[in-house]
Amino acid sequence: MDSMRIVVAGATVSTYETLAALIRHGADVVGVLQLRGESSHTVTGFAKLDELASPHEIPCATFRNINDAEIVEQVRQWQPDLMFVVGLSQLVRAEMMAIPPRGCVGFHPTFLPAGRGRAPLAWLTLDAQPGAATFFLIDEGVDSGPIFVQETFEVSPEDYAADVGRKLVIATKVALDRWIPELLSGVWNPRPQDEVLATYNGRRNIDDGLLDWNQSVDHVHSLIRATSNPHPGAYTWYLGRKLIVWQDELEKHLPWRGAVGRVLHVEPERGALVQVSDGLLWLTQVQFSDEAEPRSAETVLKVGIKLGFVVQDEVAALRARVDALEARLSKLEARGDC
Repeated sequence: MDSMRIVVAGATVSTYETLAALIRHGADVVGVLQLRGESSHTVTGFAKLDELASPHEIPCATFRNINDAEIVEQVRQWQPDLMFVVGLSQLVRAEMMAIPPRGCVGFHPTFLPAGRGRAPLAWLTLDAQPGAATFFLIDEGVDSGPIFVQETFEVSPEDYAADVGRKLVIATKVALDRWIPELLSGVWNPRPQDEVLATYNGRRNIDDGLLDWNQSVDHVHSLIRATSNPHPGAYTWYLGRKLIVWQDELEKHLPWRGAVGRVLHVEPERGALVQVSDGLLWLTQVQFSDEAEPRSAETVLKVGIKLGFVVQDEVAALRARVDALEARLSKLEARGDC
């Protein structure tokens, strides 16, 4: 059979691994589309695909929007039979999807049909649910097309987001090495997803990382890990400054008790012990948002300080300031100064 002409598009480590596997198995990759470097700050796990494509003399074009007219025309000129769109949050429009006769292959790191949608690594880490490197045929839905291959991996409650990312890379390599030889030999048998089992995750924003010490210690522990690098981090407020919490450990043995959100103890090599609603948590690595580097928590936090804002106290303080300003304004008006 004639070789299948393939184009790869994307922006992340998953895209890089896909391109590497296709090259490794001798696929006819006729072009690569890479998100432009100035947009890399919008992507978690950005990877430079041109560094892999260039040594193999594979043409590489860059884009801001994959649906731009010049990018669509470039893909037409490459005349692909199949296109991989991996590690890209932009939706590929019908005009682009119609170019390759075989369609477009997508990628998602959950055990589809569960976990469709946004921020999959953060949700996997938060829920400590198994993930899967899943390659599927893109259709008009959200991560809903028939599946070519899935390779599952476990997620532990002690995993940070970066740990889950590393497990995903391993699973991606395994999935591709199992499936690509079949694809190149002409096997084409994607299986439909079971819509009854479909679940969807929404996008996550930076403020979703706000720590609420009144929630369960298990939830706070999971949130710190789910929002850790390469994500923006979970955070609280300490003496009026935003404090990012990068690392933590559960404390299950000390018979201590204190007010929720208060620092109870600091200890070298352990960090700062904080009371959560139903348990204790060691904060081990923290970083003020206006500082460049993280620090050990015991060098930052002081015993007795309460983390976060107490809404009633803040409202009362603001009210006192307003009252003082109104009193001052009344005096100025009485003197005729305004």
